[in-house]
Amino acid sequence: MLGGGTSGLWQNLRASLRQAAHTLRDVVRLIRANGPSQIQFWFIALGVGIAAGFAAVFFRKGITVLQSWVYGAPDIQRIHSFAADLHWIWLVTPPVIGGLIVGLILHNFTEDGRVRSVADVIEGAAMNEGRVERRAGLASAAASLITLSTGGSTGREGPVVHMAAVLSTWVSNWIKADGITGRDLLGCAVAAAVSASFNAPIAGALFALEVILRHFAVHAFAPIVIASAAGTVINRLMFGDVTEFTLSQANTLSFYQELPAFLMLGLTCGLVAVVMMRTIFWADDVTTRWQARFAIPRYLRPAFAGLALGVLAIGFPHIIGVGYETTSAALTGSLLWHEALVFAVLKVVAVAITMAGRMGGGVFSPSLMVGALTGLTFGYVATALLPDVSGATTLYALAGMGAVAAAVLGAPISTTLIVFELTGDWQTGLAVMVAVSLSTAVASRLVDHSFFLSQLERRNIHLAAGPQAYLLALFNVANVMRPVSDENAASTEHCWELIEQGVYVDGNATLEQAMPLFEASNISFIPVVTLGGEDAPPELWGALFQVDALRAYNKALAETAAEEHS
Repeated sequence: MLGGGTSGLWQNLRASLRQAAHTLRDVVRLIRANGPSQIQFWFIALGVGIAAGFAAVFFRKGITVLQSWVYGAPDIQRIHSFAADLHWIWLVTPPVIGGLIVGLILHNFTEDGRVRSVADVIEGAAMNEGRVERRAGLASAAASLITLSTGGSTGREGPVVHMAAVLSTWVSNWIKADGITGRDLLGCAVAAAVSASFNAPIAGALFALEVILRHFAVHAFAPIVIASAAGTVINRLMFGDVTEFTLSQANTLSFYQELPAFLMLGLTCGLVAVVMMRTIFWADDVTTRWQARFAIPRYLRPAFAGLALGVLAIGFPHIIGVGYETTSAALTGSLLWHEALVFAVLKVVAVAITMAGRMGGGVFSPSLMVGALTGLTFGYVATALLPDVSGATTLYALAGMGAVAAAVLGAPISTTLIVFELTGDWQTGLAVMVAVSLSTAVASRLVDHSFFLSQLERRNIHLAAGPQAYLLALFNVANVMRPVSDENAASTEHCWELIEQGVYVDGNATLEQAMPLFEASNISFIPVVTLGGEDAPPELWGALFQVDALRAYNKALAETAAEEHS
């Protein structure tokens, strides 16, 4: 009897599991056919948040394990102090070998040998329905992991954000998500990754909205917050409810008369952020010219950068890795004035070398370090000049940390909050906000709003000016034109007359290239052709009418406005 009862129970269980599997397949089929309902989307957002959170945590742990193995350091949080006692060969060799491995990975798994990072995620949100490159993204994550473990001087937030975007892309493709759903899922993944990486749930959610989606639509807020909370829970389960930085003393504003000093600090930090960004871009341009001039294979470019970093680390090991030990020293006032100044300059140089060498990593953590060092340097001067109305010098380090990072990221809201969440110090909001607002205002006038948007601008992707500037690039001329077979097509004879005058557009072009032709020629349509070889005549496809182009553009603007305000 017992055996028969057990057998029947097992059969019932298998039947229930089969029924559940059938139901799940039906739900997935329905979601892929019709899109998820709001409740279903929230559950998907939760799943994406959990996956992105675990990915961020494992990436962070991977850096710790590899870095401790490479340098033999018992405590990675004090890697700079430990590395100062190493023989020079152990400082030079790791970044060179790491750079060679990074170069081989990127050479074989990306088309251009370039690491994907936050800028590519912003581009995916704006121009690719919330999708990013998956193969190149995974290769970039591996390259960044090796870079940060072998002496590269960047941060972990860039690869973590792109890795989360790869996860959301896979889910979006699986459920056949439309543009709005794909972008929202992308925001969920990014929020969870940032929250899990820094134990910063509020800043994680706002970073996804402010930096990645670049709007604060209500429909995206709830699922992004759900995913951000999931990422934070994963971080706290793994590392405990602790802040990234521990401050040794209370940071208080001595008098309100001290606020002008923080205004000046904000202006200074804005200029420092601009110098940092332009140094990175200048170094990238110079390295590219050298690579072309000396015919250096692209897979060796990171190795040469690693050699330069190794030589620099012999005298200044604080440039190694993310730099949290030096940042903590600045926030606790453990550095002298000249040390803070020199370390800030050399960190900018090290970051420029790393990124110009295409080694991987992000700019957020380096900007925190440079900002804290800049703030401490400024604080020593300010408190020495006006000691009677000055508070702690470490308050300037805290405000400077937020000010430089906000200017680099172009994200004053989320950066202000992430500074509070990283330090646990919420009592200094006035000083931090004043410095952040001024630094962001200065930097946004001198660069294209942020480091990431400037990166895209250098690739001729014009997102900084808003949708009105980049939406035209989303439409291929061939999809908007009237073909020659259309009953409302332009006259063939008239088209050929214009072609002979040199007025035409290639069928593979976008409206971004076509619209200036309307303004220059003052005509109602432009012939669309396929250009043949040197001796072959062009093939007429049809004509692009200005009214059709404007109709498509206006529709896209309306849809974008509806999404951002829904």
